[in-house]
Amino acid sequence: MQDNAQNKITPRTLSGFKDRLPMEAMAKSKLLSIVSNTFEMFGFVPIETPHIEHADILVKQGSDEIQKELYRFKDHGQRDVALRFDQTVPLARFISQHRAKIDLPFKRYAIGNVFRGERAQKGRYREFTQCDFDFIGSNSIACDAEIVQVIYASMVALGIENFTIWLNNRKILNGICKHFDIKSDNEISNVLRIIDKLDKIGKDEVISEISKITTKENALKIIEITSIRQNGDTKEFFENIAYLKEWNDELNTGIQELETLYAMLSNLQMDRDSYRINFSIARGLGYYTGIVYETTLNSQKSLGSVCSGGRYDNLTKNFSNEKISGVGASIGIDRLLVAMESSNNKQTSARVLIVCLDDKYFSYAYKIAESFRRSKIKTEVYPEINKIKKQFAYANAKGHEFVVAIGDDEFKSNGITLKNMTSGMQMKELSLLKAIQLLKE
Repeated sequence: MQDNAQNKITPRTLSGFKDRLPMEAMAKSKLLSIVSNTFEMFGFVPIETPHIEHADILVKQGSDEIQKELYRFKDHGQRDVALRFDQTVPLARFISQHRAKIDLPFKRYAIGNVFRGERAQKGRYREFTQCDFDFIGSNSIACDAEIVQVIYASMVALGIENFTIWLNNRKILNGICKHFDIKSDNEISNVLRIIDKLDKIGKDEVISEISKITTKENALKIIEITSIRQNGDTKEFFENIAYLKEWNDELNTGIQELETLYAMLSNLQMDRDSYRINFSIARGLGYYTGIVYETTLNSQKSLGSVCSGGRYDNLTKNFSNEKISGVGASIGIDRLLVAMESSNNKQTSARVLIVCLDDKYFSYAYKIAESFRRSKIKTEVYPEINKIKKQFAYANAKGHEFVVAIGDDEFKSNGITLKNMTSGMQMKELSLLKAIQLLKE
């Protein structure tokens, strides 16, 4: 009998999910071994929790955006269940359920897959592996300082040299909001979630969204303050922001906690430029209450954070009357694999490619390129006039992080349009100075 071709199933994977061939699987296994060994060097011990939980364990623990991305369904017993979207909420359930068997403070790590129905793109999957490490049961800033040390040690152990651990404090963000008359917890949470999307939707859209909650004047001031970041000497930075302590107690406490954190890290043999304060770091998940972290690769910032987390003081409140605080972070191993693969396959030393749609724009293109290079931004100009799709394909093939396109209706020469080749986000009508500033951040 002959097989009926119409009955054959086409082999395929769902969008946002992927198979790993042996070479990639072995590379991932090696990275996981490195990070787990690093965690254990600091005294963290492994635990495991199920991929699937009762839905009420997970619902309303993350942001509204996370709730929309939750994989939730009825199982064979008609129970309301969901796939975990992170490993921190299951940790809260784990701690509360097994409290009698756990001595505090408790240092745990967990490596496993989580699921979010978000838009799939380079480095972002709907099933991905998180490598979590958490310090549970202590309010000491020493725990927060140790999380920074573990992030740093993990990056170094993985052979990543050029990275930045961005630090902020949710108390600072809360205090800024309250100073500008945004006082309800719900409104503050909404503002922080909007700020957290700054890299995705851009400054103008963030201001527009915040203006729906408060006045446009307040929205502009909030963005101005949250744009503050450390670029140099730590002592000078804290002196420059000291005036913010007078705005309210929450801002004062948040800044003091960062000062204490820095004092603890100051005597360690860590590159001081590898950790810096950035007031725009918000972390979208609603359970963070204190110091927060995001780690980016300086050569591939468009990939997003490869290790993030923060302090949460009330996570077990839904499961227990005992208030147990914690602080932790998660390494996104899948993004690191993409970063390392991109680094290995990159065929250019330039971060930026400038493309033209008409010969008359070459002079302008070379002027931009010259200015970029003077600012230490490696730049290439595409030397021919071709269809824009072909030139963008060249940028993708070579591994350019950004493209500046000149001379097309979509990419007008009125200012500079910068396109992020990883996220697809475009920033239009930028001044030369602003474009340089964005590329150097």
